[in-house]
Amino acid sequence: MNAIATAAALSLPISHCKSSKLNTRKDVRGGLRLFAVFGEEAAEVEKKSVWGTIFDVEDPRSKVPQCKGKFLDVNQALEVARYDIQYCDWRARQDVLTIMLLHEKVVEVLNPLARDYKSIGTMKKELAELQDDLQQAHRQVHISEARVATALDKLAYMEELVNDRLLQDKSTTVPEKASPPSSISSTRSLDAVKSRLPRKSLNVSGPVQPYHPRLKNFWYPVAFSADLKEDTMIPIDCFEEPWVIFRGKDGKLGCVRNTCAHRACPLHLGSVNEGRIQCPYHGWEYTTDGKCEKMPSTRLLNVKIKSLPCYEQEGMIWIWPGNDPPSATLPSLQPPAGFLVHAEIVMELPVEHGLLLDNLLDLAHAPFTHTSTFAKGWSVPSLVKFLTPASGLQGYWDPYPIDMEFRPPCMVLSTIGISKPGKLEGQSTSQCATHLHQLHVCLPSSRGKTRLLYRMSLDFAPVLKHIPFMHYLWRHFAEQVLNEDLRLVVGQQERMNNGANVWNWPVSYDKLGVRYRLWRDAVERGAKQLPFSKST
Repeated sequence: MNAIATAAALSLPISHCKSSKLNTRKDVRGGLRLFAVFGEEAAEVEKKSVWGTIFDVEDPRSKVPQCKGKFLDVNQALEVARYDIQYCDWRARQDVLTIMLLHEKVVEVLNPLARDYKSIGTMKKELAELQDDLQQAHRQVHISEARVATALDKLAYMEELVNDRLLQDKSTTVPEKASPPSSISSTRSLDAVKSRLPRKSLNVSGPVQPYHPRLKNFWYPVAFSADLKEDTMIPIDCFEEPWVIFRGKDGKLGCVRNTCAHRACPLHLGSVNEGRIQCPYHGWEYTTDGKCEKMPSTRLLNVKIKSLPCYEQEGMIWIWPGNDPPSATLPSLQPPAGFLVHAEIVMELPVEHGLLLDNLLDLAHAPFTHTSTFAKGWSVPSLVKFLTPASGLQGYWDPYPIDMEFRPPCMVLSTIGISKPGKLEGQSTSQCATHLHQLHVCLPSSRGKTRLLYRMSLDFAPVLKHIPFMHYLWRHFAEQVLNEDLRLVVGQQERMNNGANVWNWPVSYDKLGVRYRLWRDAVERGAKQLPFSKST
């Protein structure tokens, strides 16, 4: 991102258009008050006085913050950001006024009564001059738009500094030195602050290390209830260990190690017999708590394989793979009220679950990555921000109408406001009439594989749920979207394993992904108070 260079370039006051037709006026205080077009009639200024209440705004350049020293403290930096917004507002008013006056001049030139007294050559000359003025005015509007984007970028950066308390104890007192009262000095001072503050970087590089035991002490969703019938099994890998889930007598859930105690045969290759899972090698049978209750062809021995706490809630099956006692409550992953579940899909992906979470918690990549699916035709915003409470793991995207949350330990929930295909209307989700709700569960199967559970819900078109084979269409679309991401994330993983840092330069729209990484690091360090654990 060339935000610093852009800010330096765009913060310079723009010299105003000068032509035979367009000039400026200043009042006795020196502030630019109003653009006026001087033609053949000086009385035109009086005619435009009706616009005074809108455009009669004092030039804020006379009030540039006088910053002492080379660096800014937090109050000075916020004052600079406030001044930038004031200057953008003033500049935009002048641009609009210039366009309006030039438009009226064009109307005057083309007036039927005026045409009777002018030759065609005179009209062509006047229109050519006005066209040049209009082009210059429109160029100024584009410059102002870029300046607004730069000012918003500055404010977003200042928000990061203040919310994360990076400016505390960073004020530096140096001998007084006069600063030129211009926007460029403010920009240079802000850039100096940026250069002196410690850059927020994360070190996520090298081969994925074995998972820390503390990361296992959470409830993990591993399967959808609808996929587990009474006579079926679901084999899963979780934190490098193989498990198998099945239903015992009376439908009771069980999750046992997917390895027979006798000869280490995978149990999921066998069958469920009277609520017990039967090994296909020699017929040993295990209950949901892992106890072997049947050993054909030999005397029954006291044998037991490891089992995990297993629970079923709201259509999902959860396990507790850690050694600590399981918590008494499970988080709810139900869609909001008014939504109907349309698809539940399970996929095995060849990437580490942290990299997949990084991808799901990032939306700024959509207009570049998902050009063949849901982001086809999206424009590229000049600034993408994720706005969230200072201590939260949830928030909303600007300018996308999407709310998003990371829910520990591995879930991403998002609610998307549906707009016209190929368009970004900059609405919040509350302003959209229809919505898509998504749940992504990224179960860490191994250091290079993730079990993804995807649930899609809609608050409109309930009839779609009853169309035959619709589930296959949803799965096809979900796979298309994921394949667009996978080719990038797999490449990231290869480079990370070779030593590249995949979080080397976080920027403002990376906020939620960064917070996930900080949360995970705190869990592995055994922090007593996890960061971002409470919303404010």
